[in-house]
Amino acid sequence: MAGTVHLETVEPGIARVVLDQPARLNAISQAMWDRLGAVLTELDRDETLRCVILSGAGERAFSVGADITEFAAIRSTVEKAKAYAERTHATLDALRSIRHPVVAAIEGLCVGGGLELASNADLRICGTSSRFGIPIKRLGLVVAYGELAPLIRLVGKSNTLRILLEGDLLGSEEALRIGLVNRVVADGRVMEEALATARRIAEGAPLVARWHKKFANRLMDPRPLAPEEEEESYLCFGTEDFAEGTRAFLEKREPVFRGR
Repeated sequence: MAGTVHLETVEPGIARVVLDQPARLNAISQAMWDRLGAVLTELDRDETLRCVILSGAGERAFSVGADITEFAAIRSTVEKAKAYAERTHATLDALRSIRHPVVAAIEGLCVGGGLELASNADLRICGTSSRFGIPIKRLGLVVAYGELAPLIRLVGKSNTLRILLEGDLLGSEEALRIGLVNRVVADGRVMEEALATARRIAEGAPLVARWHKKFANRLMDPRPLAPEEEEESYLCFGTEDFAEGTRAFLEKREPVFRGR
């Protein structure tokens, strides 16, 4: 059975996107890359959404990356590889730019394109036996600029080159130490912790979460901020959610945010 990407509503305001090809450790076919991009674009337009959980099916792997069995057909020449990259990079861009916070729930292996996906999420939670790497030195291919930049921003140049040049897999504690993941939990509790994290995000003002994600991503760009970008920092004070949040604080009750 061919792999696919499933979209599930976990509960109001929280969606789960699942890479589903567990028999092949959630290797990502070209069709799955395309489907994932389409799902993320769809979720970006959802005004009711507050958080997305990205995971793999089963407990053996988040994803081992691109489906190498397709390489002869779709990556065997420079021209084919460039066409393939246009599609996969569009999906990575959709993941990076989706306005809702994304939590990657990582069980088992997170390798190659799987690690590239996880690097573009906003938060990463893994199990104690999870392992990470991009062991492509034996395949004779490189990680393109657009795929490499998020990993360098996350763990730095030196750690990125270690991952690529040595080609070994990092354990969960090492991944935590270098900032590759935010949290390590016991195997079997990854989805539980990812959902708890998503709920903590979802209870906050959704416009604020979207603005903070946007601002953090923008600050990774070294260009000076334009005046209109600086101005955007103060738009929250004109929202209904700001009025509700401050009122709820003074009234000693939980706020009810509506994303307006």
